[in-house]
Amino acid sequence: MRVFVRYVGDGRLLLATVALVAFIGLGACGGRPTGVLLPIADAAPVAGTSHVDMLVASTRKSATDRGVMFSGERGDAVTYTDLSVSIPPDATRQPGTVQWPERLPGNPATDFVALRAEPVDRNKVSAWTGKAVRGRAKRHVLVFIHGFNNKFEDAVFRFAQIVHDSGAEVAPVLFTWPSKGSVLAYGYDRESTNFSRNGLETLLRDLAKDPNVGEVTVLAHSMGNWLTLESLRQMAIRDKRVAPKIRNVILAAPDVDMDLAREAFRDMGPDRPRLTLMVSGDDQALAVSRLVWGDSVRLGAIDPTVEPYRSELERQNIGVLNLSAVKSDDPLNHGKFASGDVVALLGKRLADGQPISDGKVGIGDRLVSTAAGAASTVATGAALAVAAPVAIIDPQTRETYGEHLANVGSGLKDTVGSTADLATAPVRAMTGGR
Repeated sequence: MRVFVRYVGDGRLLLATVALVAFIGLGACGGRPTGVLLPIADAAPVAGTSHVDMLVASTRKSATDRGVMFSGERGDAVTYTDLSVSIPPDATRQPGTVQWPERLPGNPATDFVALRAEPVDRNKVSAWTGKAVRGRAKRHVLVFIHGFNNKFEDAVFRFAQIVHDSGAEVAPVLFTWPSKGSVLAYGYDRESTNFSRNGLETLLRDLAKDPNVGEVTVLAHSMGNWLTLESLRQMAIRDKRVAPKIRNVILAAPDVDMDLAREAFRDMGPDRPRLTLMVSGDDQALAVSRLVWGDSVRLGAIDPTVEPYRSELERQNIGVLNLSAVKSDDPLNHGKFASGDVVALLGKRLADGQPISDGKVGIGDRLVSTAAGAASTVATGAALAVAAPVAIIDPQTRETYGEHLANVGSGLKDTVGSTADLATAPVRAMTGGR
């Protein structure tokens, strides 16, 4: 059920789209199984499958379940893992999508499955990169930093999809930070990005110093952009510049305050990497985030064709991919960066050594094919209102939403009164009871 709410505040009229999930028992809904990253060691080869070998650096705490590998808790140190993901034949899948196992073990013919997961010491990372870039002239490393509401397996399978569908000749490195994987843990996730700044900075500095690495491209999504900008800013302050091998930084749907982004760009200095901004005017998750942050303009939701943004982007020499015209299976239009055509474009530009943007606003208008959000950790009616839109994305997201409500327990029931009240309390909270 969608409810369109008119919210009056500070003399201005805001339109907020609130998708309400009107029952607590969402955890019982059919979602994917847990433990999907338990490697399938003895699976017979399946014709047409492919695999993505990635290095995973994480500030998450290790999980006791080998199939989960890492939890949403914060770890004591950065850990490294050599991980291989099998992807179903292209004839059986749509580019831009992840095929989750419906049961364990997953079927390589139809599902994304893990083939290998082995710990790597930090001092052995150079050996991994040497093997990963062998035979590749550019010795190109792609580092991906995921966004809000991502469990470990979410980040792994999404990055594997991006690498495969892009066709880019890169050594894939995933940096994954402690996200709870819950739509109501926005505050915890935000603080986890700050917790992980040093870890990402160290990874990027190690890659830049690695003689096996020729250049580094960083791709960040949503809240992961805050972590990325902060880490690069720290590096520039410590070293007087961002490491020269870090050539491209792609900011996809950044959930970052516009003013804070300006500060980070400035502190990176004149020799900073080439920056590309992916925006979409219909990104509903960023619209909700703006509401939560007190009408603070989010970098990923600006209209790059209007002032003052157009002139500022040109002055800062920031490329733009305007994805407003790109179709997406994501009802919030927050994940367009991973759609098939967009990642194919990225792969081609990276392979050719071209700028990600052609220097003209609106390149996304030529991408016409197929292919989160915000909430306070306080389980109030208003928090539920801003979290609810994210809960319509997929069964697993709805499941974590239900889990969070179950953890809140009687306190939440006292707040909303009943299941029926749960459906309307967010609206009343956002409208001051009107």
